Amino acid sequence: MRNARVRSIHVHPVKAFRSLPLREVVVERWGPAGDRRWMLIDDGGKVVTQRRHPRLALAAAEPLPGGGVVLSAPGRDPVTVPVPAPGATVPAELFGDKVEVVPAEDAAVHAWCSGFLGTPVRLVHLDDPAVRRPVDPAYALPGETVTLADGYPLLLTTTASLDRLNSLIAQGAHADEGPLPMSRFRPNVVIEGTEAWAEDRWTRVTIGAVPFRVAEPCGRCVVTTTDQDSAQRGREPLHTLGRHRSVDGRLVFGQNLVPLSSGTLRVGDPLEAVA
Repeated sequence: MRNARVRSIHVHPVKAFRSLPLREVVVERWGPAGDRRWMLIDDGGKVVTQRRHPRLALAAAEPLPGGGVVLSAPGRDPVTVPVPAPGATVPAELFGDKVEVVPAEDAAVHAWCSGFLGTPVRLVHLDDPAVRRPVDPAYALPGETVTLADGYPLLLTTTASLDRLNSLIAQGAHADEGPLPMSRFRPNVVIEGTEAWAEDRWTRVTIGAVPFRVAEPCGRCVVTTTDQDSAQRGREPLHTLGRHRSVDGRLVFGQNLVPLSSGTLRVGDPLEAVA
């Protein structure tokens, strides 16, 4: 593990939009700064993601100072979205969690997002991640919170495990779909220099100077079968994960982390792990 280090860092300013690579990022107690503070909801207040709308992989969000974003997508003019002023929240449902969010103020922004997807949606913002949404109490310590990520502040994957998974895909019924890029798994931090599946044994990690606890493996969904460049879907990696990485009824790849303090992560930072 002496050579384990950060290969790449990614954030997702709008949940389900394409990832944004960074050279460094500040990690707050609820996750990387600027990661998944915005999301789309439907008319019933439920989160809208690539699970139902793979086309979201083609949309991008560029962060602005202060937390706003510039949205862009094929065939549409970019639109700038400032952080909404403090005001009334609306309830949203995020995979069973209830969370209060603040809608973007300009109706044209909601129209832009709805026009892109071809269905009515609203863009909403998480105003206070310190209090709005606790981490799943079954896996949380007191006071731990998360943004609009699926369940945890930070997702870690390793290049060695992806290499092993791709070798298994190459031996399977859908070998023509591989090798898959790491973008399919939408991680925040990618680590190189480990053994395959080494992360399964970790209970604590320190990346650079930032300590994390390892909460649980990441269960994977249909989003991983979506090509993040074309929005087309296939069978992999779920077919192969089902054969080789099924744990307690979930198909797992990567580990969910919770920061134990704030700090800055940089590409090239070393990783130290405790099994």
